Amino acid sequence: MTIWVDADACPKVIKDILFRAATRKQVKLTLVANQFIATPPSPWITSMQVDAGFDVADDEIVKLCERGDLVITADIPLAAEVIEKGALVVTPRGEQFTLENVRQRLNMRDFMDTMRASGEHTGGPPPLNQRDRQQFANALDSYLAKL
Repeated sequence: MTIWVDADACPKVIKDILFRAATRKQVKLTLVANQFIATPPSPWITSMQVDAGFDVADDEIVKLCERGDLVITADIPLAAEVIEKGALVVTPRGEQFTLENVRQRLNMRDFMDTMRASGEHTGGPPPLNQRDRQQFANALDSYLAKL
């Protein structure tokens, strides 16, 4: 079992939570990004740098993840693909994507893209707050407790 992190956009505070959890539970954690990501020295934690380009890191995660792995991402298309492979998905805000809700979220994302393309200013997500960090930590602990 591996925890895969879509690391290019993952907040540092979430990576820190993951580093502590991987070491404590002795679970393999791999951060995938198209830039260098520093990691603490640990036999459980690795960083994989992929070529620059649109969705290159996402494609690598899809290729390497397996049924039962956990993927940390806010990228809804990536979440949909890894869920199809049997992986579990948690966002950095602690939301869990499932077969039941990821298609709905994908449709909403596509709708918002259409709105932005028509000139509508939709804004981005709010900054990560303490409640988000706690929700993420709780979702991660729940997953790790099942191992």
